[in-house]
Parts: sequence; C-alpha cells; structure tokens
Amino acid sequence: MPANLPPQYFETEKKLKSAKSPEEKKEIMEELLSIVPKHKGTEKIQAQLKSKISKLKDQIQKKPKTASHGPTYHIEKAGAGQVVLIGPPNAGKSSLIASLTNAEPEIQNYPFTTPIPFPAMMEYKNVQIQLIDTPPIMSDYIDTWHHELVKGADGVLLVIDLSNPHLEKDIYTVLEKLRENRVEIVTQNQQGSDGARYFYSPSLVVANKNDHPSAQKNLFSPKKTFESQLEFISVSTFKKTRLEELKEKIFKLLNVLRVYSKTPGKKVDYNEPFVFKKGSSVMDMAETVHRDFARKLKYARIWGKDKYKGQKVNREYILQDEDIIELHI
Repeated sequence: MPANLPPQYFETEKKLKSAKSPEEKKEIMEELLSIVPKHKGTEKIQAQLKSKISKLKDQIQKKPKTASHGPTYHIEKAGAGQVVLIGPPNAGKSSLIASLTNAEPEIQNYPFTTPIPFPAMMEYKNVQIQLIDTPPIMSDYIDTWHHELVKGADGVLLVIDLSNPHLEKDIYTVLEKLRENRVEIVTQNQQGSDGARYFYSPSLVVANKNDHPSAQKNLFSPKKTFESQLEFISVSTFKKTRLEELKEKIFKLLNVLRVYSKTPGKKVDYNEPFVFKKGSSVMDMAETVHRDFARKLKYARIWGKDKYKGQKVNREYILQDEDIIELHI
C-alpha cells in the first residue's frame, strides 16, 4: 500500500538539513509525525519517526540541564484555575475541549492531531476555567515537558475512550509514564504517601463515549482496578450527556470558591466574582481588593447561605462559596 505523503511532509522534512541541535531535530520529527497520514502504508515511516524521536529524547536527557534549550510550553494560568487534559492516543481529548468550550481544536481519528499544548477557556456559571489539550501519552512516547505541565496545573483530567476494550492497559501506561517523572495523579481528597519523592496532582478520569454499546462493559474492570486511586465520570461528547455535571466536577477539582464584593449602599455585581482557595479569610479578600483595605479593615458584613443578612464578622472569618462580602474600614 503506497504511503501517499502530502507535500507538507516533504517541505517540513527539508528543515532537518538546517537543524543543528537535538531539540530542533526532535521538534521537526514530531511535526513530521503529526503530518503523516495514519494508515497501513505509512506504518513503517511512523515507526522510524518514533524511533528517531525516542533516540533524540535520550540524547537530550543525557545532556547537562544548563545545555538544554528544548521547548517547555509553559502556559500562563488564566481564569479560576488551570486543568490539563492527558490520555492515550485517540481518547477524545480534543472532542472534549470542543464540547466544553468555544474553541475549535483540530479533531482527527489518528494520533498526534494535537502536537503541542492547546489552551481554551471553559465557562462554568460566572467563572472561566482554563483547559489545556495535550499530545497523547504512550508506552514509548511522552514529551519531556509533559510532566512539568501537569505539575504546574491545578488539576488533571485523564481522558479515556469507552469504545476501547483495553482501557485498563491504557490507564496503566499513562500512570507509569507519569511515575517515571515522579508525578502521581490521585483523587482530590487523597493524600500522597510519599510527598518527598512524588508530586501528587488532583485528578478526574473522564470516560468518553458512554453511548457506545460496550461502554459499561469496558469500564467495569478499570474502574474496579483503579477505584482506590482515581475518580471516574462517564460522558458522551457526541450526545452531550453529563457535560454539565462534568463542568461542576472540574470546578470542585480546583478546590476554590467564589466571593462577591458589595459596596455599602450599592447592589452586588454577580458577573465578576473574586476566586479564592478554600480556607481563605476576609483578610485575604481585603488584601486582594487593596492594600489599604487590609491595613485599615475594621470588620465586614456578610450575606450568604444559612447566614443572617448583613451579619457582622471579623477579619479571620473563613469565606464560603458564593458569600457576599461588604468590607468596612
């Protein structure tokens, strides 16, 4: 079967002649791999590219850290928090991004459609949450920056495909590749047993295509195997089922709360809440509003669930989700 490589492949291949560092060559190789059509006629080319990428990675990792100039893809956090999507090839990460946001990532039925991190903003009620699509993780392939992106995020979504009967193996592969880089994904409330050795990231497993006839059967074994470490939610981006529930779970994964500021004598603006980590106090809010408020704050009045309207509280009061706070100096 002929390979039928597109003209873009040969144009990109020419860049290799001028590439000097292993990092440059690796980046071009990854671009070539994303361009190659995924069918039987290109299997040999795909295998050769993956082998070369793997060797270049080894070469890069053996270099002193001061000599490494490869891409890091640090993405500045935006909104109420940052959540990274990871998973095996063709799990549906890009489809999930498209279903939860207004972004339009490229969606194709072959690996490496997403060659570099792709950020998009998801709206949940009156806050924005940043989601980042990433390239797939495989037994022989994980980008050197992948684990750093996970460590820098506020949460992780491990996306899997319920039409795949080998989900347990795919999940195990992703977990092992992260562990190689001392990263462990766990449920939000789970505490790591070896904090000195591993970085523990709060996570959620999103099982896509729950409309598939074998979805429940395929999910039974992996859910039973990993239920002590991971929380699962099954959704369908095709039928748009349980997506609102997923948004709520993503918000809870961030471990944050929304607080509304009220100016004495004026109405509350519900459009732009302050976002704080749970456990924050009135004093934390005062410092965020203005340094003078923190320095001169006498007390605050509060409106919220199960509270007296305009109840007076001191600066040590611990904020609750959707509290309305009126600061007095």
